[in-house]
Amino acid sequence: MAVRRRAPDLEELWTRFQAGDDPEARDQLLVHYSPLVKFVAGRVASGLPSSVEQSDLVSYGMLGLLDALAKFDPARGFKFETYAIARIKGAMLDELRAIDWVPRSVRTKARRLEKAVAELQAELHRTPTDAELAAEVGVSDQELRAMLGQVSFTGLVALDELLGHGGNGGSAGTLADTLVDRGPGPLAAYEVEELRRLLADSIRALPERERTVVGLYYYEGLTLADIGGVLGVTESRVCQIHTKAVLSLRARMAAADREPA
Repeated sequence: MAVRRRAPDLEELWTRFQAGDDPEARDQLLVHYSPLVKFVAGRVASGLPSSVEQSDLVSYGMLGLLDALAKFDPARGFKFETYAIARIKGAMLDELRAIDWVPRSVRTKARRLEKAVAELQAELHRTPTDAELAAEVGVSDQELRAMLGQVSFTGLVALDELLGHGGNGGSAGTLADTLVDRGPGPLAAYEVEELRRLLADSIRALPERERTVVGLYYYEGLTLADIGGVLGVTESRVCQIHTKAVLSLRARMAAADREPA
């Protein structure tokens, strides 16, 4: 009778993979973590046009998972899942941008909304209400909600991009880039802490409902439908709230980046 070989545990696979070029260990790690790719693809696809196939997102996400496996350092003390999810989503958004699937009209609306939010926050010293934003853009409340829905989750307004949205020529980054400090000295660590502090302060300044959506979606991992159930609103309304929240965060962080040290 054939003797079944014991499947290696996760720690053993990581040890083998990081000890050198072990394709078998890499492949087993990919299989183990592949559900993360499907999870992220489902979340990203929820706000995209039907012309974007979820199977394509999964393909893009597998590249992100490979990149995460290659760059992850367990010695830093962070969970691989946390690091990988951001890398996977980043790979999907990068590929979507490369094929330029977002209609020009949607990009124009996103820039128009972002400019209006930034100007109102500079004037009011707080996040504008929906009514104030609608008046600034020159549309009705219903038209504003339609605009927010159109630009929602297109990659134009993703929280992962905020850390790279600066006015001083800084390179783009994602939330994942703050999880592991690759810098050789204290300057990189200081910059990471400053980015975290700025993002946290900006989130705290949001109105309660927008702050709740950001927290539940990015930090608790709830789906849009789940958040809608918590707030008692529709999934499409959650998309709109998310979009306005991220536009506000982007404006706050850009303004802070322009302030003299």
